[in-house]
Amino acid sequence: MRLTLVLGAGLTAAFLGAALLSFLWTPEPVSGVNIAARLHPPDSVNLLGTDHFGRDILSMIMVGARTSLGVAVVAVAVGMGFGVPLGLWAAARAGGWLDEIIMRGNDLIFAFPSLVIAILITAVFGPGAVNAIIAIGIFNIPVFARLTRSGALSLWQRDFILAARVSGKSAPRISIEHILPNLTNLLIVQGTIQFSLGILAEAGLSYVGLGAQPPVPSWGRMLAEAQTMVAIAPHVAIVPGMAIVLMVLGLNLLGDGLRDALDPRLKDRVP
Repeated sequence: MRLTLVLGAGLTAAFLGAALLSFLWTPEPVSGVNIAARLHPPDSVNLLGTDHFGRDILSMIMVGARTSLGVAVVAVAVGMGFGVPLGLWAAARAGGWLDEIIMRGNDLIFAFPSLVIAILITAVFGPGAVNAIIAIGIFNIPVFARLTRSGALSLWQRDFILAARVSGKSAPRISIEHILPNLTNLLIVQGTIQFSLGILAEAGLSYVGLGAQPPVPSWGRMLAEAQTMVAIAPHVAIVPGMAIVLMVLGLNLLGDGLRDALDPRLKDRVP
């Protein structure tokens, strides 16, 4: 098993485990304010120290992982749920007006980064985790649509697809029964990459106040609140920053490892 896959899976599993554990237990209540213990450095009581309200940072990181992972998972699911069918549909009608409409619609969405989309959404509906999911999910749709269309177009030229067409199968049935299964590995790898980008996007939206709202902990908002205290309590900014870095690193390594493991052209390559 490749080292990148093992490291990526290990880091991802650690944060996923912390997120799941936070549903049952955290070292301290995340809403517990203790002004007397504010900005304490890491010690035996608070392993990662406390923030400017005296809250346990380890507990905040655990619940923040739940928030970030939840937003990223749902946003990627939204992107795949809409993008993959659109990509299959466009590939089945390649060169036609429907294909052109879908692709130009994707180009239009790509013209607006997720942060801009989030600002537009929150201007109408207000900030929150749900609106962050919608913004990131919308941005993921053209990513999966383009990837699916590109992969499907190459498959439509294969002999086994020609045999399916000769047997009388319709284009939608061929897309579901033959095209989609052969794109699964590609979509899994891209999903892990978009997952890591979703973590970054959620942190960025929370940093500017458009993501999860208080009292729900968020890594991005923890960074925003800590930026004026770096000189006196650097751990308040370092800990959530490192959490974001390690989570994204783990997902990227996992994506690279899955790509190497699932791509038959890379299986014989020396690790």
